[in-house]
Amino acid sequence: MMENKYTIIINPAAGSGLGKKNWDNVRSLLKSKGISYTAYFTNDYESTINYCHEQIDLGARDFIVIGGDGTMNEIANSIFSQSDVDAKDFSLSVIPVGTGNDWCRTFKIPFDYKKAIEIISKGNFMYQDVGKVSFYVGNEKHSRYFVNVAGMGFDAFVAYKTNLKAGKGRGSAFSYLWNLLRSLFQYRSTDTNIRFDGEKFANMVFSISIGIGKYNGGGMMQCPNAVPNDGLFDITIINKMNKLEIIRNIKRLYDGSHIDHPKIDSFRSRKIKLESEPPIKIEVDGEVCGNSPFEFEIVPQGLKIGVPG
Repeated sequence: MMENKYTIIINPAAGSGLGKKNWDNVRSLLKSKGISYTAYFTNDYESTINYCHEQIDLGARDFIVIGGDGTMNEIANSIFSQSDVDAKDFSLSVIPVGTGNDWCRTFKIPFDYKKAIEIISKGNFMYQDVGKVSFYVGNEKHSRYFVNVAGMGFDAFVAYKTNLKAGKGRGSAFSYLWNLLRSLFQYRSTDTNIRFDGEKFANMVFSISIGIGKYNGGGMMQCPNAVPNDGLFDITIINKMNKLEIIRNIKRLYDGSHIDHPKIDSFRSRKIKLESEPPIKIEVDGEVCGNSPFEFEIVPQGLKIGVPG
């Protein structure tokens, strides 16, 4: 069994290198709170999954992420991709160091390290829903879990562009907005069909967000009415618009008022199937995974998370 209570996964590249740069500061704050742990610097998705599975076999049940939404996604997938231990027996807490930190915004987890560690030390938890989506890489079908928002179409296109820059140390919320504006001149709306809970939706679609949490894209409130433990996905569909309309309404994404726009539809559902011609990309928790068609299902209150009291 584990001697240390927490298994900490550190993304050294998070926040353009802040994950590594600020580790000594975080470590001293953890020590001041008497928090015992074993730490691991993640390299990539597969190595993180393998390491977490090894730690789970040794008895690890409580994880802390020092990073952003992508690193949190990796730990969630580590938990749900094994079957030896019930997922509800684990806990997942976050010290935000990432570029977007959008998951934290829904739960009002502060970006200040000291305050985030204070929350962890108090041990206050709740259960949130978890999404599972299947997608294609070439002709092969894959699946992945997510804890915040899945974005398709234009949203995933921008995430792809932003992640390229983040890999070169230039990722930020500003770079997401800059890539969003640049991508407007490259992306085209697609003929999309969506089925959810017995209903059908078909239109030329620009972008789709399916949320458990409210935010993505570095503070954009894409799914403003999302409740993370209600057992339902919140779906925001931005139908085809001209470039000027999009630019004029970007600011509305930050306060959630965009869902009142006549060319934006919103729904709630437990299961979703989506097809598009041509195929579109998907990002989950900021990580671009594959292409349509997609199938979504929700795991109600499937993950215990550390939150403010």
